[in-house]
Amino acid sequence: EKYTATAAMLTKEIAEHDKDISVWTGDQQAATKLREIEKADYDTLHQDYSESVDALQRAIAVLKKQAHDRPRAEALVQVSALKDLTLIPDSAKKTIDAFLQQDPEGLEVSAPEAHGYEFQSHGIVEMLEKLIDEFMKERTTLEKEEMNGK
Repeated sequence: EKYTATAAMLTKEIAEHDKDISVWTGDQQAATKLREIEKADYDTLHQDYSESVDALQRAIAVLKKQAHDRPRAEALVQVSALKDLTLIPDSAKKTIDAFLQQDPEGLEVSAPEAHGYEFQSHGIVEMLEKLIDEFMKERTTLEKEEMNGK
């Protein structure tokens, strides 16, 4: 009788432990799925930041390399392409649009028939460099959060 009571008590404890294990397994599976979703979101956002930084660096390099008089349309193709990036803030896109919409009359040099654009992109270069800094900081923060979230 004593052994039967002990066996019944242990059977009840085993059932409780099995229930706990089942709950923990479910929690672990849910946490794993959540982590997979977070990782996919991180990968997408990290790629966006990296592509944006790369595109900004290329645009700045083109602008700096072409710091001389040249035909307007040829010079601004790289800057115009920045408007298509998803991470570029709307305010920066508006500034780029305003820059691209400037009246060429105000940008002419002494020989307007030869050059429609005098290099005046220093403000745009500064804005793009600030965007690079901002995106790199945000990407670094994202990477730290990812390392802490593992």
